Amino acid sequence: MIDFNKLFEDFRAIKAGVIGDVMLDTYWWGHVERISPEAPVPVVTLDKREHRIGGAGNVALNLASLGAETTVFSVIGEDEDGSKLEGLLREKDIRTSYLLRSGDRITTNKARVISRNQQMMRLDSETTRDLSPAEEEGLLEQVTKYLEHEKPHVLIFEDYNKGVLTGRIIQEVIRLCKRHGVVTAVDPKRKNFFSYQGVDIFKPNLKEVKEGLNLLLEEVNVSTLRDIHRLLGEKLHHGISFITLSEKGVFFEAGEVAGILPSHIRSIADVSGAGDTVIAVASLVYAATRDVRLMAEVANLAGGLVCEEVGTVAINKERLLTECRVLPVN
Repeated sequence: MIDFNKLFEDFRAIKAGVIGDVMLDTYWWGHVERISPEAPVPVVTLDKREHRIGGAGNVALNLASLGAETTVFSVIGEDEDGSKLEGLLREKDIRTSYLLRSGDRITTNKARVISRNQQMMRLDSETTRDLSPAEEEGLLEQVTKYLEHEKPHVLIFEDYNKGVLTGRIIQEVIRLCKRHGVVTAVDPKRKNFFSYQGVDIFKPNLKEVKEGLNLLLEEVNVSTLRDIHRLLGEKLHHGISFITLSEKGVFFEAGEVAGILPSHIRSIADVSGAGDTVIAVASLVYAATRDVRLMAEVANLAGGLVCEEVGTVAINKERLLTECRVLPVN
């Protein structure tokens, strides 16, 4: 029988790093009463404006919400959005001392206009080019210092194709983590899909897997997904495949341990940010237990819980703990 109280308490002893594309999420909440006379578009009367931590920062937020000592690594702009984002991260006890700022980049800001809980428009302000060699060197120096001085347990790559996770960064950081005995996990995107060679936990969604392997998959079952794990392993030489299957749940495989866990019935409000929660919870549980099935069970539950909220929100530790107590693995 699993003592979930102890497991969740053990999260406080885990040191976790997140490297990737951090961003600021801006929400403009309003209401619509008329159509503009200037163009056939709704006029949104602004009621409130809200700033949240997004992108790789949301993975860090989920880790911190579960009690882990969390540090974030990225390159952001020397701008007002960057300062606002740093402030939000610090407010949530996420360490920003290794964060780099560059005058050649702007901080990613995704502004959403929402009325009656429906997203009407999104405005993106961002730099998407790869880091320069000098920026790469600076970020690698920060990661090296962290690994040598802080001795973390897990490092998560969170890739949004905004240029921070270059091929060089990915390969060098995985190599450094292996040298220091640090678990690595990744939520990949298509651009660098096969760059994460040797990573411990590889967590794509099914759509990304089919695109990456150029597959036309008609049936989703344990047999076909185990074939996918084998194909991924031939290219990545990774440890664990953890594939999210949307409404069908999740698939996991490591060695001889494999299976599909169905999703839990939820009232879905918004799926944005669910993948961030899943990779954060999976990495934390695995770092604490090395139990792949338990990792998948708890992460699958957490991903469903955050879908009940509008926008990117972190997992609620107490609510997750309450629901974990009735999991079948218990």
